[in-house]
This record gives sequence, structure tokens and C-alpha cells, in this order.
Amino acid sequence: MGRFTLPRDIYYGSGSLSKLKNLKGERAFLVVGGGSMKRFGFLDKAVGFLKEAGMEVELFENVEPDPSVETVMRGAEAMRAFQPDWIIAMGGGSPIDAAKAMWAFYEYSETTFEDLITPFNFPELRIKARFCAIPSTSGTATEVTAFSVITDYKKGIKYPLADFNITPDVAIVDPELAETMPPKLTAYTGMDAMTHAIEAYVSTHHSDFTDPLALHAIQMVHEQLKDSFEGQKPAKEKMHNAQCLAGMAFSNALLGIVHSMAHKTGAAYSGGHIVHGCANAMYLTRVIQFNAKNPQAAERYGEIAKLLGLTGSTDEELVEALVAEIKAMNKSINIPSCIKEYEGGIIQEKEFMDKLSVVAELAIGDACTGTNPRIPTQEEMEKLLKACYYGEEVDF
Repeated sequence: MGRFTLPRDIYYGSGSLSKLKNLKGERAFLVVGGGSMKRFGFLDKAVGFLKEAGMEVELFENVEPDPSVETVMRGAEAMRAFQPDWIIAMGGGSPIDAAKAMWAFYEYSETTFEDLITPFNFPELRIKARFCAIPSTSGTATEVTAFSVITDYKKGIKYPLADFNITPDVAIVDPELAETMPPKLTAYTGMDAMTHAIEAYVSTHHSDFTDPLALHAIQMVHEQLKDSFEGQKPAKEKMHNAQCLAGMAFSNALLGIVHSMAHKTGAAYSGGHIVHGCANAMYLTRVIQFNAKNPQAAERYGEIAKLLGLTGSTDEELVEALVAEIKAMNKSINIPSCIKEYEGGIIQEKEFMDKLSVVAELAIGDACTGTNPRIPTQEEMEKLLKACYYGEEVDF
């Protein structure tokens, strides 16, 4: 038996932020990030709409990129003091992911973070509050997913929390918020969306319900990302919709080892974080090469290639064409080809190699690995990670 879960209501299109004034409740707890929503006036608009709905509003601001366990716990404590019946999260993936985790600790104060690490182990939510998510970036799609990524900085590990309970009740996908993204963020989040859709399509948990969403999202990202990167508003709106479709697909089909690797390398090194969307973009072609040794995965990658108008007389040729096309996409939007080149080389080779075996082991144990079409051994994962560091091709 399968399951397909989405928010009850998804509002989309320019001006859809105003739908906040239709929410029914008494107290709204509004979670935001580092200030862009305030700077561009969207925070004031959201507060105004919530007050029009007759709600008292409390703000929780300055959620950091890659939100920490400590931020989540502070937010949950503030929620318990305010007692909201709506939790509203607005911004990039970080404030929305943080608010999802805060929600669990708000409703169940005795829960520990360790309790939530096990996939699909959340307690029943919506006892105290419902959840509305409003994305300002076009990539994570956390507004429609059953996932939240929280970082334990003491351990240097990003944990993907997964449970259908944290799928928002309402998603507002207003492209006006995403128009403010700078080119670099547009590139990283756009390739995050592409990775979501491709991994969902080849996941061992894919279905008739997820496949059409994944394929259409792949096609849209392929057609629109470069124009969005160059600042064209119509393309930005299409990308905002495409990333949401990709989210609907992967939230139900789940993901694969591109994400396992991105989660476990993201916060592992002292030189700095590897931004999630950029990590996905750098790792995707190597994982495609690795997974394509599985005939079923190769066939599905071939279907993606044909959808994009690429040619080849065999699945192997189509996979090669797909890999080349993704590399060309990355290059056209200034994404580095490997970890060694990332941000001018902030991830030092010695530290990378010193931590390789541990990071590989953690990646294999990541929640996303189980639905990858080919499960790597420790040796294979280490080889994959080294290929991603040095920019090498994969053939094993």
C-alpha cells in the first residue's frame, strides 16, 4: 500500500500572500530568517494580513542558514509561552524547516531531538496548532514536504527529519517573494529542485502519483532555470512552481544518495559549509553515473534524457547525454564542478581525506539512502565522495 500526502491547500501566483487573511485562529507565531523578508516588505505585509484575520502575532526572527538544534529549542520554548494555534513560517528552507521541528517540541515538550531522528517517528501533531509555509526561494519545496533538515553543530551533522505529520496544512507559493533572490541563490536552489525531481523519479519508492510531477518539474527547470538566473520574471515564477512540483514528488517518492552525501558533507568541515543546493548540483552527475549500473535506474535516466530532447541509441548513451547536459547547466549558471573548487577551495584536501571514512559511513546511514536505486558499500561511498571532491568521473 502506498501513500501520497500534500498540504490541504496550496495557493499560488502573484499576490497569493494575501490568503493569510483567510486563516481562522487567534494567535499566529511567525518564524522568519535573517532579514530579507523584512527588508523587502513581505514581513510587514504578512503581519498585516494576519491581523486582518483577527490574530495576535508574535515574531521569531533571525533563524540562521542551516538551522541548529539550539534554535529549534529556543523557538519551541517561545511557542510554549505564546500558545499559538497557527505557526507561520516564511522565507527560505531554513526558517520553514526550523519551524517544522519547533512545532513537534511545542506540542510535545518531553520529546527529545534523538526521538525525531528516526524517520517517520514523529508524534501526532495538530493538537495545538496548524502550520502554514511560505517559501521565498525556489528550491527546497519544504512548503509541501514531509521533511526538515536540522544541523547538530556539536557533531557536525545535518539530520533530515522525516514524517508526514510535518507536511504543512497550507502552502502559499507567491513568486513575488522569490523575485528578490540573487543570481547565486537562484542557481543553487534551482539545481536543488532539479536534484529533487531526478532523485524522486529514480527512487525505489516512485509511483504513478509521483512520476508525472517529477518529470514535469525536470522539464520546467531545464527550460526556465537559466532565464531565471538572468533575472527574467516570467521564468522566476515558473521556477517557483517547478520547485513546488518537485517537492510534491520527492516528499512522497523520497530521495537518494545525492542528498545523503549533501547532508553529511554540508557541515562537516572547518573551512565552511557547503551550501545544500550547490552540493546537490556538484554531486548529481557522479551519482547518476554510479546508479546507472542498475538497469532499472539507467532506463529511467534514459527516459529523462529523452524528455529533455537528448539523443542516444542505448540507455548508456542516454545516461551519458544526461550527465553532459547537467554539467552544461551547472556551468551556465556558475556552479563549481567539484568540492575542491567550491568557494575558491575553502574545503581543504587534508581535512576532507581525514574525515572521509566517517563522512562516508554517515552518508550510508542517512535517511535518504534507503530509496536510492543502488546502495553503496563503504568503499563505494568513499570513492563517490572522492570523485565529488576532485571532479572525477565515476565508473564502478
